[in-house]
Amino acid sequence: MSLLGNLITQVAKSALDPEDARRNPINQGVNPRRTGGLGDILGSVLGGGQSNQQYNPQQYNRVDPNQLGLDDLLGGLLGGGMGRSSMGGMAGGMGTGALGSILGGVLGAGQRRSSGGFGGKGMLVAALMPLVLSWIQRNGGLSGALGKLQNMGFGQQAQSWMSAQDLNDNVDPNDIDKIFDRNEIIEVAQTVGADETEVRQGLAELLPEVVNQLTPNGDLATEHEANQEIEQILSQFSNQHKNS
Repeated sequence: MSLLGNLITQVAKSALDPEDARRNPINQGVNPRRTGGLGDILGSVLGGGQSNQQYNPQQYNRVDPNQLGLDDLLGGLLGGGMGRSSMGGMAGGMGTGALGSILGGVLGAGQRRSSGGFGGKGMLVAALMPLVLSWIQRNGGLSGALGKLQNMGFGQQAQSWMSAQDLNDNVDPNDIDKIFDRNEIIEVAQTVGADETEVRQGLAELLPEVVNQLTPNGDLATEHEANQEIEQILSQFSNQHKNS
């Protein structure tokens, strides 16, 4: 079963929802949270636009694949308008190549929709996902990335991301430039039509949740699987992006 399958599928569903831009618009300001789990931007995407609700680890920490409605996602990507059917439980078993195609398809569809900002927070998070995964890969995979965070002074936060019990102690958005290249932040902001502040906030929330999903046992026991999945997703996303 894919470690990131549920998270990516849920993000893609939100990004492709025509109502996402209205419910969760970008450039409307953010409410920075260093603690509390998913945070303002990611919470609005995974929590159905209800990020101000009390954080419920049982509801958001591990997305239930049986509630994803993969048929709607694929219908949006393929333009088929499939509607709801019995496919909703398949998301957790999707191959990593399909996940990369989903990300590429979502961003390609968004860019065709408009050249001046093409969606809400779901589209922003979808655009940030490859950036987060490539950062982990560039820094030596999961353990290497966690080691770098430790050396940079984010060890306590990173430990909370791995924990199956603790809420994510998210990075302060003001510190995101210490982790990610500012040129990449600017590029994503221009691509989705978002403010750089909102991109930093999104990264400060998404990186912890990606680490959370890649360490379901609270340790590095799944590191080999995690690194393989990241490589396959990025490879497929790159191919999809070139062909879009």
